[in-house]
Amino acid sequence: MTKQVRQLDRVIIRFAGDSGDGMQLTGDRFTQETASFGNDLSTLPNFPAEIRAPAGTLPGVSSFQVHFADHDILTPGDAPDVLVAMNPAALRANIGDLPKAATIIVDTHDFTNRNLTRAGYLENPLEDDSLDAFTVHEVDLTSMTVEAVKEFGLSRKDAARAKNMFALGMLSWLYGRPIDPTIKFLERRFAKAPDIRDANLTAFKAGWNFGETTETFAVSYEVKPAPMEPGTYRNITGNLALAYGLIAASQRSGLPLFLGSYPITPASDILHELSKHKRFGVTTFQAEDEIAGVGAALGAAFGGALGVTTSSGPGIALKAETIGLGVMMELPLIVCDIQRGGPSTGLPTKTEQADLLQAMFGRNSESPLPIVAPCSPSDCFDAAIEAARIAVTYRTPVMLLSDGYLANGSEPWHLPEVDALPVIEPGFATETNHETADGKQEYWPYKRDDETLARPWALPGTAGLEHRIGGIEKADGTGNISYDPNNHDLMVRTRQAKVDRVADSLPPTEVDDPDGDARVLVLGWGSTYGPIGAAVRQVRGAGGSVAQAHIRHLNPFPKDLGDVLGRYERVLVPEMNLGQLSMLLRAKYLVDVVGYNAVRGLPFVSTELAEAIADLVSSLDPTLDTAPSTTEEVRR
Repeated sequence: MTKQVRQLDRVIIRFAGDSGDGMQLTGDRFTQETASFGNDLSTLPNFPAEIRAPAGTLPGVSSFQVHFADHDILTPGDAPDVLVAMNPAALRANIGDLPKAATIIVDTHDFTNRNLTRAGYLENPLEDDSLDAFTVHEVDLTSMTVEAVKEFGLSRKDAARAKNMFALGMLSWLYGRPIDPTIKFLERRFAKAPDIRDANLTAFKAGWNFGETTETFAVSYEVKPAPMEPGTYRNITGNLALAYGLIAASQRSGLPLFLGSYPITPASDILHELSKHKRFGVTTFQAEDEIAGVGAALGAAFGGALGVTTSSGPGIALKAETIGLGVMMELPLIVCDIQRGGPSTGLPTKTEQADLLQAMFGRNSESPLPIVAPCSPSDCFDAAIEAARIAVTYRTPVMLLSDGYLANGSEPWHLPEVDALPVIEPGFATETNHETADGKQEYWPYKRDDETLARPWALPGTAGLEHRIGGIEKADGTGNISYDPNNHDLMVRTRQAKVDRVADSLPPTEVDDPDGDARVLVLGWGSTYGPIGAAVRQVRGAGGSVAQAHIRHLNPFPKDLGDVLGRYERVLVPEMNLGQLSMLLRAKYLVDVVGYNAVRGLPFVSTELAEAIADLVSSLDPTLDTAPSTTEEVRR
């Protein structure tokens, strides 16, 4: 049958089901198809912390949202246009996020009395009028999947597991996604299990054919590729980009990469990925605990490697003493904190950016270190290289603050030219650097570079450069143990001054203020970049004038940041915490910033943030109406 094809500029789809229904795999494969088609995209995986949460219950619902468009987008979207719900719990957990007229595709197979009760329904929502505001397609995905794969002799339970591939095939047809990438993926993934491979391939193709032939869907949709700068692209998650960035930093510095790590959500993917790249001189050590992981990484730095350790907030707390040792020894060390909801175990699979003050002050005594924060999944690559540059150049531990939203989310990444990546010079000491009064040549491990205040880095075993370093305070220059009060004061101030010198190498703060007359500045850091950008677009589209800036370097701040803040009457700082950057800005610049704070374990909703920005803009000029006037403006 001939069906109508309707053009769309953007679509937000959310796949939802039990944590064992394969929703993350389904969403990831749809994303890969979309990336290969050339759309701009952004994703938001959302899943329980339990390995196998209670089936059919709201806490056990796993979802994957993908937003794709024919133009530049910044977020996974606020509200899904399409919800694919595999059971009653998935429907109930997500129905509140849907706008009116959204499309719901439900697998009717599990809408039994038992499952409805488990999900908290008193009546079947498919049989009352509670879904009248939506376009609902009732499809028995499970039964059709079992029927499609019966030739392979699988048990009904195993056959039903392929229903996610049936749903993926159906949605791939509905939105004109290329299917070859998924077919090749399934052939590779299940190559050693031919029956499972063939069942999944058959279910996927059956879903596609169902969309093509059924009268349930009279229209299919097309979202054209987005215009992009020429080059080679791939879809990438934040953790994968961070791992690639560390490898690139290793190659551009000539230093072997050593990762000492203990598995922890959501940082473990970095360990998994780096373990695959031994051919690039990468050594990975899965330690018995967090303390051993960072200790090994610091030891590797002492031996002349690019030492890295990865964790999340609870693990960073355990690593604090050794990070302080790295500050005292003044060795390059990259500490990756992939932030998650806390405190304690908290929300291990949810996102948050509440470790900023921990990164700043979470060690004993005066123990400063630089802090770098990426703003998007692909930016994790560049942030890793920047962290390595600072660590090696200034001989200091560096904290890289990513988070669960960036780590698990994905977007298109323009592969860089390797030769264009910055070169990082380790500058190992090879000669003595001090002449004594009697003409004797010595090596002083704390004799500093005049520009960076970095001490020399001598590889152990270098003839004539024997020295000792450790956690006890050292004398300036010689590195001998010193308990002299004045020397301690000097060394504390010098270590702080060295971190401050990093600001000399930072670019000016980029401020997006198109008309140059904005009175309100929205300042962000980390993963708030996308929601802030989308919200600012909405306010500008409604006629409001607002400026935006985003800072990557949180310690030290860019040298011009104070001047930037001073140019605006009001400064709004959105953060997924209770105001940590706001506190630092008030303390340093005496600016009465306005905080916009939420710690829900989820990224900001850009429409709500747009309302807050519009209210602040209007408070300075009540004659302006800066709120988006239509639902479509908000959604854009």
